Amino acid sequence: MTHPPARRTVLLATGAAALLAGCGDSGGTSGEASAGASPGRELAKTSDVPVGGGVVLKDEQVVVTQPEEGDFRAFSAICTHQRCPVAAVEAGTINCTCHGSRFRITDGSVASPPATRALPERKITVEGNSIRLA
Repeated sequence: MTHPPARRTVLLATGAAALLAGCGDSGGTSGEASAGASPGRELAKTSDVPVGGGVVLKDEQVVVTQPEEGDFRAFSAICTHQRCPVAAVEAGTINCTCHGSRFRITDGSVASPPATRALPERKITVEGNSIRLA
């Protein structure tokens, strides 16, 4: 006859599992899809994205940047450090205010840790003045 685990054992195991799930790097891949945006949907107008900057589209979980005139890029708006949403695009970087990570607007690469991985790129199309998720 087996005895069920003690209440303390169950609580400790559950707490440890929750702690491990909440800590550490996310381990996501560059191809991970954003939960908020669907293909073909318009993300922004080209006039909404400043040259040398970008916009964070919180509902779509996408950041659209324009490093140079007419060159539009898109990245996941979820920081690769601990999955906080990024908050702003300023001075050539995409900034996460949770822990201070910064990513370059040109390619999503890490400009300032603690993040160690680039923001995953999102595929977009630009048709006329409309930027759409590909």
